[in-house]
Amino acid sequence: MKISVSVTLLLLLGCVSTSEGVEIQPASAPDIYAELRELTASLVQLKADMTTGQAQQKAEADRLKAEVDKQKTEVDKQKNEVDRLKQQLQVQQVAFSASLLPGGQTATTGPFNSPATLIYKHVPTNIGNAYNSNTGVFTAPVRGAYHFEWTITAYGDNSHASGASLVKNTEYVFLAWENQSANYMSASNGATLLLEVGDVVFVRLRADSKAYDDGNHVTTFSGHLLFPM
Repeated sequence: MKISVSVTLLLLLGCVSTSEGVEIQPASAPDIYAELRELTASLVQLKADMTTGQAQQKAEADRLKAEVDKQKTEVDKQKNEVDRLKQQLQVQQVAFSASLLPGGQTATTGPFNSPATLIYKHVPTNIGNAYNSNTGVFTAPVRGAYHFEWTITAYGDNSHASGASLVKNTEYVFLAWENQSANYMSASNGATLLLEVGDVVFVRLRADSKAYDDGNHVTTFSGHLLFPM
């Protein structure tokens, strides 16, 4: 009995000694701040990536826009050059023919006491619109060599001739003239002139002269650009 009690005491002492020697470690709590820092860093990086991507997209869009603007500018330059060449070509296409009276009219112009500019109203051809049918005046649109021809007709009456002069600005160039006592009379002439831009050319009926025209268009004025200079 004594031995049993001793053994029991020894066992109890062993249990107490063992429990006192054991150190209980508490469970470690998660580091919330570290996770927040990682999350913040990830968001910052994502924002930086998005900003970089947007900047790259904007740079690419700006580059494409600049390229489009460059191509548009080049197209506009080419269009302007085409328009310039087209306008230059149109300016260099100059030719006209006109007779004194339109339609089937028949009339005699003159005689007058002083020279008078003949206004040719029937204009079948006026390429370049350099001839003005309201004034009878041709205006040079480009510097160059021009050729002109004119014909003056009338019926002789033993009193009045049929004569008309080609005039450049204020200078009389050549005269077409005929005088008969009766019947139909006609005179023609031609001249090649060097004209500057804006120079004018017209036909002037001489004083005391007559000009006749009818449906056959027998009193005429024509001209064309030979070549620009």
